[in-house]
Amino acid sequence: MSTDIFKDLRVVELSSVLAGPAVGMFFAELGAEVIKIENQFTDGDVTRSWKLPTEDADKNTSAYYHSINWNKKSLLRNLNSESHKNEIYELISSADIVVSNFRPTSAKKLGFDYPSLKKINPQLLFGLITAYGDKGDRPGFDALIQAETGWMHMNGNAGGPPVKMPVALMDIIAAHHLKEGLLVAMVRKLKTGKGARVSVSLYDAAIASLANQASNWLNLGHNPIRKGSQHPNIAPYGDIIKSNEGTPLLLAIGNQKQFRELCTLLGCPELTQDEKFLNNIQRVKHRQELIDSLKIKASKLSTEELLSAADQREVPIGRINDLKSVFAQENAQPLILKAQEKDGSISQRVRTAIFKLSES
Repeated sequence: MSTDIFKDLRVVELSSVLAGPAVGMFFAELGAEVIKIENQFTDGDVTRSWKLPTEDADKNTSAYYHSINWNKKSLLRNLNSESHKNEIYELISSADIVVSNFRPTSAKKLGFDYPSLKKINPQLLFGLITAYGDKGDRPGFDALIQAETGWMHMNGNAGGPPVKMPVALMDIIAAHHLKEGLLVAMVRKLKTGKGARVSVSLYDAAIASLANQASNWLNLGHNPIRKGSQHPNIAPYGDIIKSNEGTPLLLAIGNQKQFRELCTLLGCPELTQDEKFLNNIQRVKHRQELIDSLKIKASKLSTEELLSAADQREVPIGRINDLKSVFAQENAQPLILKAQEKDGSISQRVRTAIFKLSES
């Protein structure tokens, strides 16, 4: 993948926290000049202060801030100052893209809404992240969006409380949608020469990502309940077994062949002939009985025996790794981006642009 495909592109980032900055970082990773405008009165993007207890309280950056602000030029500015606003307008006049997450009323009041910026730069592509859409002015937070769009209700263990996803997934999803929209607008601009306003809401992105869970409700009236990691439509998928060392392993069995091979490697081929497990529908209906049987068989084998046999038979079984184990893997190393900070320290984060682009 070329990392300089956007080397002549200028992006002005009028956004903070995660969704908007994730869009800016995508373009930065691909060679664009990304200028991040931060609020002078809050000492910059609020995530600079979002620190773990183990972080240096005196540093003006945090691990969270580093996660999504790689290779950007940061400017602390007062958006209420005419001289500062004019400086930003000058940058925008020669920019290709502006990324904003201002609330509609705030953007209009400050003069950083699309109609205002279009007068400065008619060919500008204006990317906007909102919480609930163009008409709403309610501030948005990822946790609230997860709660309000069904994600938290579905997430968690059976019989337990609703659980938020451990990353701000709605922000990440919305950022991906805005990237797509901006890239489509860039193609359109190549054809027409016209700029555009591209907007995405966290709410819409969350609803659009409900996928099969939404379809289960819309088509069947099936209201999902919390099932831990278990898949509502497939068994055994998302179910956990343990080796004789107690190592938890996840099953992701998606078809009949994989189920037959799983039963063979566990030494229980007779389960494939049991009427309760003959097909996926039956296995979903009798899931607990099936998993109880598989757990007993798995507990007699070592972790390496299980994983080795699974690889040989192409049965999808995997370790449940913590992040220490994840980033110890060789395959994870190319996904880490490093940078030297002004104080000489090295910051790290994971890439947002991971696609492979080649001509062969």
